[in-house]
Amino acid sequence: MRTVTLEEHYATPAFLKGPGHELQERARSGGFAAGLIEALLDLGAERIAKMDQAGIDVQVVSLTAPGVEQSEVGEAIALARDANDYVAEAVHRYPSRFAGFAAIATPDPCAAAQELERRIRAGFKGAMINGHARGRHLDDRFFWPIFECAEASGVPLYLHPTQPPQAVIDASYSGFSRDVTFMFANAGVGWHIETAIHAVRIILGGVLDRFPRLQLILGHLGETLPFMIERLDNMQPAMTGLKRPISAYLRENFHYTFSGFNFAPAFLTLMFEIGVDRIMFSADHPYASMSAARSFLDRLPVSPADKEKIAHGNAESLLRI
Repeated sequence: MRTVTLEEHYATPAFLKGPGHELQERARSGGFAAGLIEALLDLGAERIAKMDQAGIDVQVVSLTAPGVEQSEVGEAIALARDANDYVAEAVHRYPSRFAGFAAIATPDPCAAAQELERRIRAGFKGAMINGHARGRHLDDRFFWPIFECAEASGVPLYLHPTQPPQAVIDASYSGFSRDVTFMFANAGVGWHIETAIHAVRIILGGVLDRFPRLQLILGHLGETLPFMIERLDNMQPAMTGLKRPISAYLRENFHYTFSGFNFAPAFLTLMFEIGVDRIMFSADHPYASMSAARSFLDRLPVSPADKEKIAHGNAESLLRI
């Protein structure tokens, strides 16, 4: 069975000297698995060998968090361009194994839209956005040039988690050891809650009424939102001023990936609420195991036809792979 994974990460040397320096320091101090930085930098034969071992045919790769969203405008533009060049070279060398989501400088939406349009023309499949831009969320009309470009070009935007703003960390996640607070505010809980709130803000802010053909992607089996659909619909259009219930946007404008969440109950909730046509395979390499993700895919309690959709068909349709 052919497989396409959509949340697979890389880093560049320039990124690791800039916004990725904390990631590199944590890796050096043992805060992450050994070999993480080397795995992030590799978009070549060694990564492909690991893909072959795990049964992964294609990776759609994206710049790892925190991306460029927290950088000053000039640095964000330069780092995004450098990252996209890095991916373009890998795709050129291995066109049947890699595709790319563009990094874009969201602190300057016009520059971000221009970079996205340029990369789409070169074959990129959309863009990865790592959450808020220095506390500013994407429902702000400031960011609408990005949405306009994505909708007009027919490519999706992947909304990836990022660390909550410091004020939120201080209010909701502090009071524990440094390591516990970091994990609590990030991959433990905070990343997913922050991303769920961000997605709902995009809906409530009217982005998808203004850009109704826009498609977004959420990882981690929906960042808790499938579980909350009934509650979210308590905010009816009469209250929100939206054209549809919130559940309609989640079912018609969003797609969902695994991202290392190899949990059958969460998958079944997503499938029952959203349906298999909007679920796509991913592994979250190198932060999670490609082999474990593939094993979970093989064990999914769905029909062979639905498994083919999740493994590759839905991604091929959405991304035109």
